[in-house]
Amino acid sequence: MADSVAPHVSQSNLASGMTWSRFTRRWLGPLAAYVTMTVIAFVVMIPLLWMLSTSVKARWEIFAYPPQWIPDTWHWENYVDAFTKYPLGRFMLNSSLLVMANLIGELLSVPLVAYGFARLRFPGRDLLFFVMLGTMMIPIHSRLIPLFAMYTRLGWINTYLPLIVPAFTGSAFFIFLLVQYIRTLPRDLDEAARIDGAGTWAILYRIILPLCKPPLAIVVVYTFWWTWNDFLLPLIFLNSFELFPIQLGLALFKGRYSVEWNLFMAATLASIIPVLILYFFAQRQLIGGIASVGLKG
Repeated sequence: MADSVAPHVSQSNLASGMTWSRFTRRWLGPLAAYVTMTVIAFVVMIPLLWMLSTSVKARWEIFAYPPQWIPDTWHWENYVDAFTKYPLGRFMLNSSLLVMANLIGELLSVPLVAYGFARLRFPGRDLLFFVMLGTMMIPIHSRLIPLFAMYTRLGWINTYLPLIVPAFTGSAFFIFLLVQYIRTLPRDLDEAARIDGAGTWAILYRIILPLCKPPLAIVVVYTFWWTWNDFLLPLIFLNSFELFPIQLGLALFKGRYSVEWNLFMAATLASIIPVLILYFFAQRQLIGGIASVGLKG
């Protein structure tokens, strides 16, 4: 009798153990992952939430102790004051013009150079490719003096040309990214297109580029991000107040003796709205592009 009960008990224990293991894999594991990611996201967003809180406070509430996250009165007029005391709209328009020009330059030049390195055969191709990669190892700070001297001789200082023209020669990082991606595409596509009578330009624009949407999405997002947040190069090459982009405009909120932190935070939050909008609409392409380039590169 005991022998007949023991297998029944062991089988029931085994079944309950399998059920618990299945429940753990299906529910507890994902739940723990989501809770962990939610906590990490909240911690990362604390500075952003503090910026939002500060942007709607009165000046005397900013340095109150203990810190007050929710102000007694929400001063939304701080955003209006930020745009009326300083021409933030003009600064954001200047940054938008720089972003559009750089996007056009990168999207025109990067595919051409990358296709040449990835598909065409010519003397010195590998040497030129390694020289291009070597330029990525030179810090921008070490190039500022010779660049300033060159642009001064060309009469480009206090114009947007030093901030736009380099984009039409292609960024070394983007070229390397696209070269690695194009090299993973089968050459049979090129050969089949040539058999059908397509030339090099037709192959590039009708065959290769439609397949390169993931890395091109990275080019668009990173060009927007780097150009919009650029502070050093506009600081060096621009002198006129009317030409300042948004990052230089934000620096004007720092006075000689004090800073209007509530207006500064309001202006800063307004300046990152375009970046947040871009990421919201391009996050799927951006994540997919990074994953695909990472696997194929």
